[in-house]
Amino acid sequence: MSEQLKFIVEQLNKDPFKKNFNLITFDNLEPMQLLQILNDVLAEIDPKQVMDIREEMPDQTVKRMSALLGMLKYRPPGNLSDVSTFRQGLVTGSKPVVHPILHWLLQRVHELKKRAYLARFLVKLEVPADFLQDDVINDTYHQYEELVEGFKTYHKECEQLRTSGFSTAEIRRDIGAMEEEKDQLIKRVDRLKKRVESMSNHQWMLEQARQLRVEKEREESLTDQKQEQKNQLFQAEQRLQRSQHQLKDLQQAATDASPESLMKRLEEEIKINSYMASEKLPKDLEGMRRTVQYLQKVASEPAMGQADLQELEDKIKECDSQINQLIEKRMMRNDPMDDKLALYRQQASIIVRRKESKAEELQEAREELAAAERELRQRSSQAQASDGAEVIRGDELKHLVVKLRSKGTMYKKKRLDIAELKAEYGVLQRTEEILRQRHEIVQQKLQTVEAEKGISGYSDTQEELERVSAIKSELDEKKGRTLDGMSEMVKKLNSMIVEKKSALAPIIKELRSLRQRYQELNQEYEEKKVQYESCAAGLESNRSKLEQEVKILREEKAQDENHYHHINSMSERAAEEMKAYVSSDPDEKKKAIREVYMKSISEQELLGKKLREKQKMVKGSHTINMEQMKMWRDLEQLMECKGQCFIRAQSQASIGQVIQEEGEDRLVL
Repeated sequence: MSEQLKFIVEQLNKDPFKKNFNLITFDNLEPMQLLQILNDVLAEIDPKQVMDIREEMPDQTVKRMSALLGMLKYRPPGNLSDVSTFRQGLVTGSKPVVHPILHWLLQRVHELKKRAYLARFLVKLEVPADFLQDDVINDTYHQYEELVEGFKTYHKECEQLRTSGFSTAEIRRDIGAMEEEKDQLIKRVDRLKKRVESMSNHQWMLEQARQLRVEKEREESLTDQKQEQKNQLFQAEQRLQRSQHQLKDLQQAATDASPESLMKRLEEEIKINSYMASEKLPKDLEGMRRTVQYLQKVASEPAMGQADLQELEDKIKECDSQINQLIEKRMMRNDPMDDKLALYRQQASIIVRRKESKAEELQEAREELAAAERELRQRSSQAQASDGAEVIRGDELKHLVVKLRSKGTMYKKKRLDIAELKAEYGVLQRTEEILRQRHEIVQQKLQTVEAEKGISGYSDTQEELERVSAIKSELDEKKGRTLDGMSEMVKKLNSMIVEKKSALAPIIKELRSLRQRYQELNQEYEEKKVQYESCAAGLESNRSKLEQEVKILREEKAQDENHYHHINSMSERAAEEMKAYVSSDPDEKKKAIREVYMKSISEQELLGKKLREKQKMVKGSHTINMEQMKMWRDLEQLMECKGQCFIRAQSQASIGQVIQEEGEDRLVL
């Protein structure tokens, strides 16, 4: 973990981050600061990630970072394989989650930049299948896929150009060299002009030299035209000869051809092509598919050792013994009817094998013919594109004619052989039809006999066993070939390993010494680093103490300055006060603070005397005033009572009459 932190701090202190961290400050970072550093590293890889995470919701931040890390193919450590735990740690800014991510990113920044750039264009959009049923959307999506493929090709070409030997510096050097040569040629021409200008007829000589150069260029062009016309004449003669030979061949074929022979030939070709298309080619295709599947299965399996090969050989021997036992059982239970059918089956299998072999020979002949035609077209195109070089000399042409004649005779022989084989094939086909009819009759009889004996299906089972044994033999042959190939491959790999080991031995020896030297230097580096860190920590603590002391001294200095200015101002004020107090001018004396304060004191004493006298008067009239106040309260209650009585009298006017006379109230009912 310490090595991981050291690597992270070293990379963050370099360009383009320049964070200026040490191990202590980086380890003491808050979770939000740690996530911001992770976002800065991701922004360096993908500029779209530039963002202040404080302005983004935590779930959106986690979603964005997880998507980018998934695109960059980051896999969390084994203890963080759970997705929910990883996301929770990313939300909270957990160090066990963020530190491995930073270590992985900073190890491969340039590679991840390239991957992020390519992902912008190569990560395909997921379009639902329902939407692709629309023609417009489907066409647009196909165009999008074509553009993606085009981007792949252009990017590969760009990378090839970057990795190729051509560089801008070399091209610039070549251009500079050409410009220097151009300047030298211009200077040489100027010197020659200066030499020639001294002659009297230099203009006429220049004109003659120019005409000479023009005539030489014309002579060269005429020579090229002459050579080209010779080549064209030679090619035309060759075409004429070929056309004449083709005409003779066609005339000979026309003399031997008749409508019946042409129809027969066409029917034979149709039969051959139908057999090739319906039987031979599907079988070959199916066999190739099985071979490909088997090879894919072998390639997907882990590498086999000697023990695995021995186990497979044991299984093969066991299967062979089982097959032999089944064959022996079948031969022991052989019936006379099977002996009669075995002859026909043997003839049919011989016919089928011969038919397949002839079809393979025909296929090989067709492939040879196609290869010869391709070579002929290539040679003719080369002859047409050649600039005057003779393609075929006289001796070669004679040799070619002799070779063609021998091949013609061989072709005629092969043609006769093919005709004989076709005739034999017709006979065999008729024989096959007769045998098939007899086989059907015998099969029906066999089924009736089996039904009578109570063993129906016995012949089908026997045929199935034969088919399985044939398939098993084919598989055994393929397995044997595969095992031989694998053993050869193992031998080759072992030899290559031995060669590589022998080639790497001196390098490994040198690497050991370098590794030992590296360990010594690394140990020395670690010791120096520990010393440096301890010294840096001590200097850092001393610096902080000195800064604290400087801060305290500055505060004391500010307080002393304030105190000094206050004392200075007070001393100036005291001097002015003393001057005003000692002065004989009464106006000046009035301005003195002593006089102002004495005047204020006398005024306050007079005010206190007046207040004491007023207090004495209030104390003397207090009881009288209290009685008067009580009387006023009683009067107020009386007036309120009279008011209430008047209101009641107004409401009870129907019962009686209130008469007020001389301060008396009377109620008359």
